[in-house]
Order: sequence, then C-alpha cells, then structure tokens
Amino acid sequence: MSVATLRMVLGDQLSPGLEILAGGDPAHDVILMAEVADETRYVPHHKRKLAFILAAMRAFAEELRGGGWRVDYVTLDDPRNTGTLGGELARAVERHRPQAIAATEAAEWRVLDMQRRWAADLGATVVLHPDTRFLCTPEDFATWAKGRRSLRMEYFYREMRRKTGLLMDLDQPVGGRWNLDAENRKPARPDLFMPQPPRVVPDATTRAVLDLVARHFPDNFGTLDDFWFPVTRADAERAVAHFLRHALPRFGDFQDAMLEGQRFLFHSVLSPLINVGLIDPLDLCRRVEAEYAAGRVPLNAAEGFIRQVIGWREYVRGVYWLHMPGYVERNALRAGRPLPWLYWSGETDMACMAACIGQTRAEAYAHHIQRLMVTGNFALLAGIEPTQVHEWYLAVYMDAFEWVEAPNTIGMSQFADGGLLGSKPYAASGAYINRMSDHCGGCRYDVKRRIGAGACPFNALYWDFLGRHAQRFARNPRMAQMVRALQRMAPDERQALHAQATAFLAHLDATGTDRGFAP
Repeated sequence: MSVATLRMVLGDQLSPGLEILAGGDPAHDVILMAEVADETRYVPHHKRKLAFILAAMRAFAEELRGGGWRVDYVTLDDPRNTGTLGGELARAVERHRPQAIAATEAAEWRVLDMQRRWAADLGATVVLHPDTRFLCTPEDFATWAKGRRSLRMEYFYREMRRKTGLLMDLDQPVGGRWNLDAENRKPARPDLFMPQPPRVVPDATTRAVLDLVARHFPDNFGTLDDFWFPVTRADAERAVAHFLRHALPRFGDFQDAMLEGQRFLFHSVLSPLINVGLIDPLDLCRRVEAEYAAGRVPLNAAEGFIRQVIGWREYVRGVYWLHMPGYVERNALRAGRPLPWLYWSGETDMACMAACIGQTRAEAYAHHIQRLMVTGNFALLAGIEPTQVHEWYLAVYMDAFEWVEAPNTIGMSQFADGGLLGSKPYAASGAYINRMSDHCGGCRYDVKRRIGAGACPFNALYWDFLGRHAQRFARNPRMAQMVRALQRMAPDERQALHAQATAFLAHLDATGTDRGFAP
C-alpha cells in the first residue's frame, strides 16, 4: 500500500490533537515513532524518566493504532536501530517510500536544529508543523518582549489571562488581584492529611520497558523499584481527577512547604504528563477554574495553579526560544565549582539536601521549592558551574525537558543569565528552609548557628555569596537591603563567615560531600 505522508512523532508529542495528526489521513499515512540511543543518553537520565517516556510512547502508539493509524514503531533494542532520530527517519523513508514527510517542531533547540537538516540529509521536503499545545508562539513572545527594558513573568501572565479568559471578570481579574502568591507561603504541619497521587500497577507494556531500562541503563541515577506513574491517557485522566478533588483545595496554601517523609504534599505531580502531551494544559486550567467557580476550591489555589501553567510555563518557554542557542552556557556570576558528588550519591548530613536528593533518586520528582530553595540554592551559594547544575536537573527529573528546565535552572535558580528571566537570585540562608519545612529539627547542623562546629552550611555560604557579589547586588533593589546588612556587620564577624564558608567549600571540593567537615 502506498504511503501518502510519513508523519514522525517524538516522545514528548503524545497528543492526538497535534496539527500533524489532526490533518492526517489514517488510511494512507504512516506514523513513525522511534526510541533512539541519542535521546536516551545525551545526559545520564534517571532510570524512572527513561521508563516513563518509553512506556508512554508505546502506550500512545497503541492509542493511535486503536484510532485506525498505521504506526511504524522502532524499539530501542531493535538490532537495526541506528540510534538517531534522523537515521530512523531515513530508514523509514526507505521502507515506505512516502510522497511527503511531516513532523512537529521539536520543543528543544538541539532536536529542532536536527529536524531542520533532515530535508538536506534526505534529499526530500520535510514539512515542520508548529506545536499547537502552547498558548504563546516563540514569535508572539518575541513581539511581546521587544522594546522592554526587562522581562517579568507577572506582566506576561496577565496577557495570558486576558488571552484565555481564565479567572477573568470582563477585563479585570476575578477577586480584584492578578496574583495571590502572598497567600501561598504557609508552612505545612505533619498532622495534615496528605493525599497521595493515585498509583498505577504497571501493565505488560510498562513491565517490558522497565526490564529494558534495567538492562540497558544499569548504572544510571535512580531506581525503578515500585514504579507507579501513569503512562496512558486514561490513567493520566484519573490522576487529574484525583488532584482536582483531593489536593487542589489546599494546593495554594501549602505549595511552598516541605515536610520530612512527605514527597508530594498537595502538589499535582502532573507536570511530566503535561510535558509529554498526555494532558492538555489549557483544558486542565479550565477544569481548575471550574472547581473554583463551583465553590470547591479557594481562589488562591486556583490562581496559583493556573499561574504556574499559563504564566510561568509559557514564560520560561518564551525566554528559552528568545535566547537560544547559547542560553545554557550563560554564567553571569562566573561560578566555576564542579558539581559535588553528593548530588548523585545523596551522601550528606544536611537534612534538607538528603531529603530532596533521596526523594529525587526514588521518584525522579521534587516540587519547585525543593528544587529552587534547597538543591538550587545550595548550588548557587556554593558557586557551582551552572551548566553542570543544568545538566543534573535535566537528567534527574521526569518532567525535565530543556525548554522548561534550562530557564528554570540557568535563569531562576542560578541567576546565570544575569537577570533576564527574573529580577533577583533566589539565595537564602538556613532560616528560609527552617521556616518552610521541618527538616532542620532533626538535622546534624544547627540552623541558628552561622559559624563554628555544627553551624548550618547554608548560613555562612549565604553571607559569603553576598560578599562575593556585593558590588553587583548593591544595585539590585531586591537585594540591596541584605548587602547593606552584610556591610553593617563587624569586620571580624564578616571574616569569620568568610573563613567558615571557605573551609566548608574546600572540604566539599576535596571529598564531594559535607560529611566529616570540621571548621
């Protein structure tokens, strides 16, 4: 049977509503999907991340077949697999001799750059369709950004609210305020009921993928034990329904909180499903809005969640495409320390770091405050080279694709873009972690001590970080107050903080961990 169009679908394009599929003809077209070594190895991905994406791809292939499509699916362990997307496209062209070739524009610069070379490599026309799952195209974002002295998510977010009509009363925000983040910073209590995400028992397809990952990636970070994550659209829908009913009502209040032994609190844990295409983000936001309209969730919960999706998620994608290529190499603070081994091993006496890295190893998941204010904050204060931090986050989190991860790491977490993404570095001492978590109570370190044996490392590192960059941050309205506080300290106190931080970092460099540090 002749093939009209060969349509290639990538592993994060598992959406039946994509233009490339909606405009296709199942009777005459063929869908190509391929698991390739290049995509599994460009960073040392968490085993759970690999299993999730590959199992979701295979489930989507079956979904397409159920809808009448012919799907040419190449598995990772196929002995004829070339290991590259371009190589598999070329083999498929030889098999099917299509009249036309089509694909959806990749979400990452690295892959889009490859796609743009396919036509020349194949000697054929390759039509690249836009990814219609986002509200704002890169071109529209560039138009919005043009002429602005600085970019700020808040103003972009308001445009997205107006565009979608979400939580709007004519031309004004419902409730009279655009942003209710000030109400969403409550520390959580251990006695709160914490709804757990629904767990899925792996089916035969997922079990086969788990076995494949275990065989091909035995030394990668993380574990495959007790894999429970949804990989089908039906199970993704059940996860959405569970979040809306059980977790969303308290999501707003406690979205910044951290608790020992509680990996999820009231978070949705839906970002991996959104980022690969199993959940439509705008539809999800409309359902969140409906929960508010029905009186089942408070406004701060609905607004806080919607802001993360149509505000922050769309904003970081816009920044990514505005400044790529080259954005991931930015290093405005000239940080040069290698990533310590403790990020991979979890061998640390800092209770907050141990909890976050341990959870990451087990689940390939941590919520935004754990990433920003624990592992990210420590890397920022310690002066770790930002590209290495970026590659760690890209590797270890199930929801990490470069378009969303890199701006969050390079820009927000490490301030390596010098303020393109956000207005200040998210640097904090142990006091913030103590306020928003219960980690410090059982920690070997004393969060209230700055210097001496047993002092919390975050404290001396924080003040030393401010000292290293005082000239830059003294001009930053959101940082100047803390720089002045440092400058008001007695010289001997400043010197003691610097000596403590210097000794700690020397120990970290020598051993890869804080364990055994004695000032």
